Amino acid sequence: MPNTVPESVEGLSANRKTVHVAVGVIVRDGRVLIARRPDTAHQGGLLEFPGGKVEPGETVQQALCREIAEETGLVLTEDSLEPVIGIRHDYGDKCVFLDVWSSHSAQGEPEGKEGQPVSWLAPEALKDEEFPAANRPIIRALRLPHRLAVTGTIEDAPAGLARLGAALDRGQPDSLVVLRAPTLSGAAYLELAAAALGGCRERGVGLILHGAADLCRAVPDVQGVHLPWCEAQLHSERPVSDDYWLGVSCHSAEQLRYAERLGADYVVLGNVLETPSHPGQPGIGWAAFQALAATANVPVYGIGGLGPEHQSRARALGGQGVAGIGFWW
Repeated sequence: MPNTVPESVEGLSANRKTVHVAVGVIVRDGRVLIARRPDTAHQGGLLEFPGGKVEPGETVQQALCREIAEETGLVLTEDSLEPVIGIRHDYGDKCVFLDVWSSHSAQGEPEGKEGQPVSWLAPEALKDEEFPAANRPIIRALRLPHRLAVTGTIEDAPAGLARLGAALDRGQPDSLVVLRAPTLSGAAYLELAAAALGGCRERGVGLILHGAADLCRAVPDVQGVHLPWCEAQLHSERPVSDDYWLGVSCHSAEQLRYAERLGADYVVLGNVLETPSHPGQPGIGWAAFQALAATANVPVYGIGGLGPEHQSRARALGGQGVAGIGFWW
């Protein structure tokens, strides 16, 4: 995550300089510290994650430690901060770059030093409409896992279900699994999904379908749907309700922008490294992944030749984490 506003952010407006804002996701006992903006402030009355403007000569970490202390009295250390997401947003009257970092080790008890109410809320209790629009990707990033498990291609439903159960029992998925079976017929895939849903529920794992957007209507109790790019490009607006996760596979900056316009909750980007399934075909590499993730206003998973051992690197470069097949399937 950068310590200065990226050049791409400066292009949000030809006439207005972008404000670089350090934002803190302070976590304690699974809950997040939330404040309410003063009625007289920009976007007044809405909830927010605490933080403030990065002053000249400050790193984002220095700014965040200072702002959190000034606003809430909590004490942070720079080495406790981990990157979450960077968000560029044009409000029309104001352009901002939100440089979001988290800490699980803030010291002290929070209070609204500027008269603002503060409280601890579970990520599931955070509602989009109660926050400024630019904060909404932060909510997605907090709710999504850092490791997204994707099944290998399932060609036989009974064998695929058995393998899925064994893979889940090994404990590699975090909290979501994407179910891929592109060679199955529509009816066979729906039967597979219904059966897989039960096994995932028993193990506390959410199921994401893979393919057409209308699959959610056929299996309504799933967590969402992941669209391959060939499917995503067929839509001009979000094709599922906000009750479901919407993921999109992307391979370029243009596809990232398209996914954002669709209202995607996350994207999968790659291949980052060469994969066993495509020997001799180099991935885009970490530098390109970082550059593309820096332009995205949604959580970005790296995919392709990646496993849990790459999770920290993907996050340090601005990603949500890693997605993949080989590390668990």
